[in-house]
Amino acid sequence: MAVTKTHGPDAVQAAWDAGVHDVGENRVQEALPKMDAVSVPVRWHLIGHLQRNKVKSLAKFHLLHSLDSSRLADAVNEFGLGANAPVKSLMQINVVGEESKGGYAPHDWDREAERLRSLAGVRVLGVMTMAPLNADEATLRATFSGARRAREALCAAGHDATELSMGMSSDYEVAVEEGATYIRLGTILFGARPA
Repeated sequence: MAVTKTHGPDAVQAAWDAGVHDVGENRVQEALPKMDAVSVPVRWHLIGHLQRNKVKSLAKFHLLHSLDSSRLADAVNEFGLGANAPVKSLMQINVVGEESKGGYAPHDWDREAERLRSLAGVRVLGVMTMAPLNADEATLRATFSGARRAREALCAAGHDATELSMGMSSDYEVAVEEGATYIRLGTILFGARPA
């Protein structure tokens, strides 16, 4: 997917013109005006943290990649029930326990996979993770194989979890080797973020 954060609507058009029809945004407040400014029918993905008070904006997104806590899952569930349409989501995991990143820790995967199964307003389709910045190959592989283990926990709990959202411009090749179904590319497609 093309990650257009900090880039204008022209980046979305360029992605579409190049045959990339999935666009990722980190922040709701940046995504919504951009959605209004483009006419091509891309599938919008929310890949950054979602604050619970912005859950209603999920109606405009194809997939939430960052279901990162039980509290957020409960808020998303409530929205999905109210909309009578389960919110397609990926469980964000934090394999190596980075303090600066959100997501479920490995010891929570099995329990949360079971709990998420009981939330009719959420449809969990897989897992999203991020490797540490500038990680060596062993850490990348450990992070991405951890995502596969988390997806297995979801499947064991009865979720139709087929997606693995992992890999960015600096590490996508390893992510693909490890089974990524979505890679999130920004810098490699559009250059460095505007200052």
